[in-house]
Amino acid sequence: MAQDRPLSPSAANIRPNSSGDVRPGEIQVELPEQTDAALYFIGRIRTPWRERKDCPKNAREARESGVISTIEVDPRWAQALSGVETCTHLIVLYWMDRSRRDLVIQKPAHYGVGRGTFALRTPVRPNPIALSVAQLVKVEGTKLSVIGLDCLDGTPLIDLKPYFASTDSIPDAKVGWHADKAKDSSTPESESGA
Repeated sequence: MAQDRPLSPSAANIRPNSSGDVRPGEIQVELPEQTDAALYFIGRIRTPWRERKDCPKNAREARESGVISTIEVDPRWAQALSGVETCTHLIVLYWMDRSRRDLVIQKPAHYGVGRGTFALRTPVRPNPIALSVAQLVKVEGTKLSVIGLDCLDGTPLIDLKPYFASTDSIPDAKVGWHADKAKDSSTPESESGA
């Protein structure tokens, strides 16, 4: 098993990662010298994926795979899990600690067109925070079995929240550029990452 980084992020492990190649059409920026805030990692996510190329492309693909991942919550937060077992789905926020953080324009290989980072669901972003709605399968102490996560093994957990279909779902939401692409290629609209 890969060695995990400490759960409490120090300046060293929240420092931006800017390694890697820049594709033609992408734009890289210099990052600020200092971060603006600190956070507590509340656990780790265990998945079968060790490399980004093996991960599902997005949360929909992860849900459809049926792969069960385990969220390991740090025992100090055990009481915060009270009531979670009654949820069918959870919003899972996690820190994509192995992603670069310095691109403002990205050109995902499967789109072939450069787009602003904030118009994409790519893990490459200034603050590599990911959000997935995961189906809760089982709770055993501080371990939660879920379906629908698209992250690497050992990914730090930021937060868990109950998913309320009555308030969180917006069925008519659109991403204009993606809807146009779907029409052009007859591909169903989804929340694609990079």
